[in-house]
This record gives sequence, structure tokens and C-alpha cells, in this order.
Amino acid sequence: MIIETTRLRLREMDAGDLPALRAILQDPLVMVAYEGAFDDDGVDEWLQRQRDRYLADGFGLWAVESRDTGRVIGQCGLTRQSGSGEEAIEVGYLFCHDVWGKGYATEAAAGCVQLAFDTIDALPGDAVHAQIRDTNIASMNVAIRLGMTVRGRFTKRYRGITMPHLDFAVSRSAWEVRKREVGNPSESMR
Repeated sequence: MIIETTRLRLREMDAGDLPALRAILQDPLVMVAYEGAFDDDGVDEWLQRQRDRYLADGFGLWAVESRDTGRVIGQCGLTRQSGSGEEAIEVGYLFCHDVWGKGYATEAAAGCVQLAFDTIDALPGDAVHAQIRDTNIASMNVAIRLGMTVRGRFTKRYRGITMPHLDFAVSRSAWEVRKREVGNPSESMR
């Protein structure tokens, strides 16, 4: 177990999670910001990339399970990114569309942001980022609920398409203020 929140458990993904990953990564509605769903090879590569991140960095995107049902309902975690031109630790999140609007992304992401501030030595810029495609309003709203603000704009080339992105971030000091205002973020920022 990496993180446990009020309603969720986050843990490393393994080959047993491929059916759940396919349900997420092969859903065109979920994958609209990625310009379409992945094929089976794309899902396999995604899982391997996370497994490689666990070994190299000690973190990556993790499976998010409902504590009530044990079902994998999404993925959330921390990754090293440099899309904005500077190295950053990013919190990322992708959830099954049938659980959207229930606060799971915010709850899981808050736990990940706290983990980053608690455990990553030499956190670049002493901040956690969320690099979000400029058309992804739902993900922007999660970042805003986490107390993140836009720090810049950049473009990514992905799957042959140039995609404008916004670089949201929250500094350690702003995160501490946010926690004092709302309590434990993973419990009360839904």
C-alpha cells in the first residue's frame, strides 16, 4: 500500500491490473485528452512505463482501489515530467468515467501531493505540478481544488498532435496553508 485515504487505496500496478487498465485506457470518453483510446499494446506499454518508474524513481502512477469494493476505479500518482522545459514532479490522475464527479480524483491526488512533500528529497522548485491539456476542464478543476495555480503554458507533441498544456502547481507553503484551511486534504477536499 502506498497511500490510504478515507475511501481509497493506492498501490503499485501489476499484470493483474491489465483488465482494469484496459477499461480506463481503452475508453474513448476517458481518453479524449490523449486523442483517443489505446490499443492493447499501448496499454501494455503504459503499465510497463509505470513499473519502470517504480524502479527508477520509487513512484509512478498507482492503481486506485475503492476501499468499499476493492475495484480498481482509476490510477493516480507522481511522475517526473519536463514538458514545461523544467523538471517537475507531477501528480496525474485518470479514472473510469462511471466514477467521475464523486471526488475520487481530488482525494487521490491530494494524498499524492502530500506524499510528494513528505518523501521526495530535493523536490524541484519545492512544488508539485499538474500538467493539463488546455481543453481538459475536469482535470483543471481538480488542480484548482488542490490549491494549484497556473504557472505557465507549453505545448506537447503526443501521438502526432501538438497539444497546448497549462502547468498548474502548488508550492509547499501554499499546500500547508491549504491544509490549515480545509483540514486533511485527502479527507476533506472532495
